[in-house]
Amino acid sequence: MPKRYEVLIFDWDGTLMDSAGHIVDSLQKACADIDIAVPDERACRQIIGLGLTQALQALLPDLPDDRHPHLVERYRHHYLGRDAEIPLFEGVQEGIRELYEAGFTLAVATGKSMKGLNRALDYSLLRPYFSATRCADQTHSKPHPAMVEEILDELMLGRDKALVIGDTSHDMLMASNAGVDRLGVSYGAHMPEELHGHAPLAVLDSFLDVKAWLMSKA
Repeated sequence: MPKRYEVLIFDWDGTLMDSAGHIVDSLQKACADIDIAVPDERACRQIIGLGLTQALQALLPDLPDDRHPHLVERYRHHYLGRDAEIPLFEGVQEGIRELYEAGFTLAVATGKSMKGLNRALDYSLLRPYFSATRCADQTHSKPHPAMVEEILDELMLGRDKALVIGDTSHDMLMASNAGVDRLGVSYGAHMPEELHGHAPLAVLDSFLDVKAWLMSKA
């Protein structure tokens, strides 16, 4: 059967890589390092998916601008110290290869920096399967549609040929703002009810379910 979508645009953290807990821990330790109130886990999870600058502004709106560089430095210290150890979700390694071999074009739209994504692609050995990527330090942060729009322009595809897969409301809003369909996953940073409010085609509970859905319905 002909494919419904030609390009699958994946979020990275919380969708392909099981990194939400590591991000939360790094944010909390960074706040403790500079002696400011440590936000709770739920608050930290809410900003996952945004670019780092936007995430910190949303998480700590009262923090003076001149303290942001120190906080960013401490966050990167904690996160980068262990990022090579962060695992992919079960089934991602094989599933991404199988989707690629099935003829889908694969892309990534992420709140990570380009340097951070490049490290993750190399550590995970997934780089060969992705034809296009956009990061928060290359263009507008989610939920702005720019990441999706630029990927589609690069691949010369229409929005009707794209599907965004992500774990946060930021991913769902980005896709909606770009006018493309979206698929949510419940195993990442945001609660399922936060995803359902943005009219995803489905909200799935594991990457194995994601791969099966894509193989049969995408």
